[in-house]
Amino acid sequence: MVFPWIFITIALVLSLVFSLPIFEDFLFTSAEPFGDNYPHSYPIVKNRNFTVEVITTDIEFPTTMQFIDDNILVLEKNSGMVKSIVNGKTQPEPLFHTSVLNQSERGMLGIATVRDKMNTKVYLYFTETGQEGEAHNRLYRYNLVNNKLVHPELLLDLPGEPGARHNGGVLKIGPDGNLYLIIGDVNDGNDRARNQNMTEMNGIAGIMRIGQNGERLGILGDKYPLNLYYAYGIRNSFGFDFDPVTGYLWDTENGEINNDEINVVLPGFNSGFHQIQGMSPSEDKFNPDSLEDFNRKGKYSDPEFVWNYTVGPTAVKFLTSDKYGKEYQNDLLVGDFNNGYLYHFDLNENRTALELSGSLEDKIADTPYEQEGTVFGKGFGPITDIKVGTDGYLYVLSISKPGEKSGYICGKNLQYTECLNPYHYPVKGTLFKIVPAGVSNK
Repeated sequence: MVFPWIFITIALVLSLVFSLPIFEDFLFTSAEPFGDNYPHSYPIVKNRNFTVEVITTDIEFPTTMQFIDDNILVLEKNSGMVKSIVNGKTQPEPLFHTSVLNQSERGMLGIATVRDKMNTKVYLYFTETGQEGEAHNRLYRYNLVNNKLVHPELLLDLPGEPGARHNGGVLKIGPDGNLYLIIGDVNDGNDRARNQNMTEMNGIAGIMRIGQNGERLGILGDKYPLNLYYAYGIRNSFGFDFDPVTGYLWDTENGEINNDEINVVLPGFNSGFHQIQGMSPSEDKFNPDSLEDFNRKGKYSDPEFVWNYTVGPTAVKFLTSDKYGKEYQNDLLVGDFNNGYLYHFDLNENRTALELSGSLEDKIADTPYEQEGTVFGKGFGPITDIKVGTDGYLYVLSISKPGEKSGYICGKNLQYTECLNPYHYPVKGTLFKIVPAGVSNK
């Protein structure tokens, strides 16, 4: 009988077709990027040569992490604690604990470390109450002694008013050995944060550069606070990192409603807020000379990538490791808050821009599906930090637990403003580790 063989032949052809790599991508990306399925499943990585492990879920609202040998230091936003994770176990006693203001985006926010022959210095950035009861975003330096942070020194005191959002907090040691700290506009609605007639700066909406002892190393002027600013006109950011090849700084920036960005931040970079978000309009609609340039010490530049909708980009990390093969080494990884996505970008030959093709050649993702080719992994929940550990593997910090809904959870019939917000209820966190298949932390 010939009839059954027709179905057998069709089945074989379909099985071969759907085994092609293009359909593996289709099956990976077919799930709705938004909606009430977010995120139910365990995280997955698009390249099936890699797998995701859970290191710990014994942390609460983690914002960032830092590695010291086999010790992973994790900051908890709301508790004001610095937790220590050793061999996958969260230690019962915190390394450090202080009282912090934790409304909305305030809290324990940033950490950086410097080791020398004598000791280890730990820098912490967090929001606390000043003498008059107002909020301050402050940078302190501590010594690490017997697993405790002692001898605090206040190095920088930045505004924490008028609002509880856009405090930034990412803190890193640059290739020059100096400290770089990002702060948003702290909901400041006046012109100081809007890149317009900026004659009275007050230490917000920028990337600050200081020495390890608090020296002011900004480039916009000689007087405080202009002598802090390395970059300015930044609305709100949760991530930056330095290219290990060029030393250039790259950051993410959250737009007001859309126009989330990835930027190359050269010295004196002006991100354009509030007059520009996303790509700048044509010159017949906008005069770039209207932006403050501080006697040509500052310069506006368009983003290197724009999401023309809201993803909430957060952490930025260059993959300074060969553990995943040469094809990924020194590439750019970006996390997001709203979808639980981990994005991957190649850089061009001179590493001044992203290597984009097809519909992304204009550097703009107009829809969630247009940027699917940049997605490296899914299901992580709201990502707050990405780091390469001392073992060379990639660690991802998230305010979620595998298989649980968290973050901005939007039902199909809900508007964005009606989504559940993790700032409004207690949140557990997870530290993930991405390893090649067959390599296990356990």
